[in-house]
Amino acid sequence: MSYQEADAPVCERSTGVVDLMIRPREKDLGEFSVRRVLPASDRQMVGPFIFFDHMGPAEFPPGKGIQVRPHPHIGIATITYLFEGEILHADSLGYRQPIQAGAVNLMTAGRGIVHSERAGSDLDERSRLHGIQSWMALPDGQEEIAPAFAHTPASELPQIDRAGAVVRIIMGEAFGERSPVTTYAPTLYLDCAMIAGGELPLPDSYEELALYVVSGKVVVGTCTVESGVMAVPCPDAEVSVQALEASRLMVIGGRPSGERHIWWNFVSSSEERIEQAKADWQSGGFEPVPGDEEFIPLPGR
Repeated sequence: MSYQEADAPVCERSTGVVDLMIRPREKDLGEFSVRRVLPASDRQMVGPFIFFDHMGPAEFPPGKGIQVRPHPHIGIATITYLFEGEILHADSLGYRQPIQAGAVNLMTAGRGIVHSERAGSDLDERSRLHGIQSWMALPDGQEEIAPAFAHTPASELPQIDRAGAVVRIIMGEAFGERSPVTTYAPTLYLDCAMIAGGELPLPDSYEELALYVVSGKVVVGTCTVESGVMAVPCPDAEVSVQALEASRLMVIGGRPSGERHIWWNFVSSSEERIEQAKADWQSGGFEPVPGDEEFIPLPGR
């Protein structure tokens, strides 16, 4: 996915435990739409998370599906996490990896990578796609590390059954368990399924936290948070979530990466570095995806 400044969601100040409510903007990608949550007008990042897209749910007829042509990234690590469907990832390192529901694709752009996101093996049948794509800004001193790719099957992610909630740890550590997925700084990413009336205290060992309601409705402090809304608690607040109905929410957070500039698919602490990335993509300075001659042109060119 790509970022454009005009897509920035609108923020609403709140009271009590919740400091900010972020209502996403819907972006039409042609075959389907996404709800863009981060970066928002008053909140660029939560911890290292600088981009957060809720994809779908979308249904495709046979022969149709996601077709995101090769495009570049710098300065980030991306996480693709699906609830339904399949996406075929291919990149300039030579990796081709289907990602299915519950698995994790971690792509580290570092100094530069190119990838595509295409329909998976279900292209020839009626299919559904639903999931989250997020970017994490790499911390100072690691923005220019070598690009890398890693796939973690769903079976390798820890799952914790608590009274009223089932929690899968996508990244980081919570409730005494740790995900095997690589992190470059303290990072938390959880997938939480809650029953109606369930209660879930959130970890308090991370500098910043936010929760996004994928489906259902929950209460945080005195704030009701509905489907499609991200709630950002106040710093140092003790946060507990109560589900008013069966709900699914994503919890993100960690240590802030510091000030970052973002333009299209490029993230950096240096505006000059972004200008260089623009020039490199325009001139063919990035390695291509093997076997895929298509590409997304630089915006405005």
